[in-house]
Amino acid sequence: MPPIELGPTRPIGAIDVRIARQSNSRGDRAQRAEAEPSAIALSDALDPGEAPVDADRVAEIRKAIENGSYPIVPTKIADAIIAAGILLRSGE
Repeated sequence: MPPIELGPTRPIGAIDVRIARQSNSRGDRAQRAEAEPSAIALSDALDPGEAPVDADRVAEIRKAIENGSYPIVPTKIADAIIAAGILLRSGE
């Protein structure tokens, strides 16, 4: 079996300035790319719109939590967490 050549080893120490300068120049290119107008046309078909949130229900729940009258049942919370995990794993 032929030997595997790894090349020269470098001592552990401070950051090599040449590597830092190379990474900085890549960042400059990324900033320039963001500043230039994009040639990609975005479609409204993929826009999900606003989240369906019932603001009145949210206000009601917040008020109940502040008053201390919101029922917190640990078994229901645990069941919901487990069900969410199962749904995420199954891909549904």
